[in-house]
Parts: sequence; C-alpha cells; structure tokens
Amino acid sequence: MSQNNDVIVRALRDEDEPVWRELWKAYLDFYNSTVSDEVYKSSFARLLGDDPRDFSGMVAEVDGRVVGLVHYLFHRHGWKIEEVCYLQDLYADPSVRGKGVGRALIEAVYKAADDHGAPNVYWLTQDFNDTARRLYDRIGVVTPFLKYQRS
Repeated sequence: MSQNNDVIVRALRDEDEPVWRELWKAYLDFYNSTVSDEVYKSSFARLLGDDPRDFSGMVAEVDGRVVGLVHYLFHRHGWKIEEVCYLQDLYADPSVRGKGVGRALIEAVYKAADDHGAPNVYWLTQDFNDTARRLYDRIGVVTPFLKYQRS
C-alpha cells in the first residue's frame, strides 16, 4: 500500500467489484469503448488471480472512497534480461482530478515494478488526452513510438 497526502493506494479486493466496474466503465466511456459483461467478469477475476501472465490491479482511496484504478502487468522483453511493466489502464474520477490520485497510482505501479525487478514501466495514451498528458509529462518521458495494430 502507498500513501500520497490524502490518497491511499492499495491492492484491488473482491468487495471492490461494483465500484471498480463503475470506474472502469467510465474509463472505457472516455475512450468511446464498451465491453461485454463477460469481459468485466473475466477481467476482474484475472486482476485478482494469481497467474503471473495476468494483470494486477490497485485502487486509490480518498476519505475512504475508491476514486481511481490502475491495471498493470509484467512481461518479458526481447531487448532486456529483466521483465518490463506495462501500465494498461489508469483512471481517476473527475471529482478528484488534480488532487494527486493519478500520480499516486502511477507511483504505486513504479514501486510494484521496482519490487518485481522490472525497472522499465511504460504506457500509452491517446494524443487528445490533454489532462492526463500534463501529468505524464511530469512523471514520465514521452517516446517517439507510434502504435500500430492489426486492421
């Protein structure tokens, strides 16, 4: 668990499913995306599972209320001996933006990566995500890579 001022970051727990689902839905809405109920159930189970290939999840609390989430995973990399960490999803409720929630979640992933022996943490965002990019520019380094995917 990590703490940043009034933000507490902790591992995702079974009882977090309803608020996690609400936050993840809002995150997906931001990117004009949806997933089926089956994907919600599968993703949550994987986040809580113990398969090292699966994602891990943490949530941020402010005043005892869950207000943010982060999903990340470790994987091998062809250019490194150690694994790297991919931060896939990061979301803070709009009511707490600018209060350190996003930073606390990223720093918690940095610590998890350090504890895992994975010094490299990377993530993607869309170019129009200006609010998040202001934070990312302070806490990370933008790279020149462009993402392509199968059409």
